[in-house]
Amino acid sequence: MTADERRLLRLYRALSPVRQEGLLDYAEFLLSRVQPETPEVPSEPLAIPRPAQESVVKAIKRLRATYPMLDRAKILHETSGLMMQHLAHGKPAPEVIDELEALFLRHFEALQSAG
Repeated sequence: MTADERRLLRLYRALSPVRQEGLLDYAEFLLSRVQPETPEVPSEPLAIPRPAQESVVKAIKRLRATYPMLDRAKILHETSGLMMQHLAHGKPAPEVIDELEALFLRHFEALQSAG
């Protein structure tokens, strides 16, 4: 809890029940006037180039940043499977990264055709 939060709690506790209710009403009024800030998600992939040398983990991070409009939960299983092919079965990183790029692109195209 921050110092301001502790101070507000001390002040709230020092008030009578009627004044506490008034303070809560005022806080709710202030909150109702706030415009929700929802960051705009791009509708097109961002141009983040693939480096010459890249690990699979860094490629996944880059692709998530490139395709922020994709639901990570929907591609988690396939992404994990490709990561396992690299870690457990020794599939070369460049091959796995190629497949990851195709996976993200495929999901992006599916999103575009659905919308």
